[in-house]
Amino acid sequence: MKKIWFLLGAFLVSTVIQAQDDLLNELDSDVVISKKATSVFKGLKIINMESTKLAAKKDFYFVISHRFGSVKSGIKDLFGLDNSNIRFSFVYGFNDWLNAGFSRSSSNKTYDAHLKYRLLQQEEGKSPVTIVGFNSVEYNTGLDKVNYPLLESKHRYTYAHEFLISRKFNENLSLELSPIFLHQNFVENDLQDNAQYILGFGGRYKVSKRVTINAEYHAHMNRAASSKFSNPLSLGVDIETGGHVFQLHVTNAQLMNESGYLTSANGDWGKGDIFFGFNIWRVF
Repeated sequence: MKKIWFLLGAFLVSTVIQAQDDLLNELDSDVVISKKATSVFKGLKIINMESTKLAAKKDFYFVISHRFGSVKSGIKDLFGLDNSNIRFSFVYGFNDWLNAGFSRSSSNKTYDAHLKYRLLQQEEGKSPVTIVGFNSVEYNTGLDKVNYPLLESKHRYTYAHEFLISRKFNENLSLELSPIFLHQNFVENDLQDNAQYILGFGGRYKVSKRVTINAEYHAHMNRAASSKFSNPLSLGVDIETGGHVFQLHVTNAQLMNESGYLTSANGDWGKGDIFFGFNIWRVF
């Protein structure tokens, strides 16, 4: 009798183990491990430059950006803190690949709207890079007909078209390349073309779970030789705290809208003529 109970127990144990293995194998067959690159950048912007990060579906971003005056002004203006340009933005994720946004900048009282959309996502075995498109239109209400008697409404518009191409090389390093076409319907320098071509470079390096070091540079390909402006160069730090991302940086571009920082960087790193600033992101 003991042998019978022993054999029966062994049979039941074997059956249970086999059933568990079959169930685990079935579950494993339904699990798809994603090989898509995620968290390439912490913020929607690297500093001024758009990143390939998009707001997730139904996420609503509120962004406040400041650029203070030149630190070269010294203690009299508290190293530029007495002077400030401000820009606020709203960005909404219609789905995981399409965003729309609206912004207003205090400088030149400029309004702008944009669309941002993912064309390709970095994925192991499929694509080595992420590609995002970005299109914006600006309306400059600060231009005064007193200074420009021939000014028409059409002259207030600027259009930017960008491709953002990024690659996450590892958990720490992400880089981005961005060819940009910008068309300004109004340029103050008669020698400057309305159509302008710019190539942007940006990246971030993760130094801890919540902190990254960022840098970006934009090379203006057809700037007028007589232009008083420089190519924008910016360095910064991202600090992530839950639903907030704080971006602290120094840059030679005081303006924050696309045409502002891309074409009108009025500081000079070589002379210490740079601007401190920050972006604060809040997700709802």
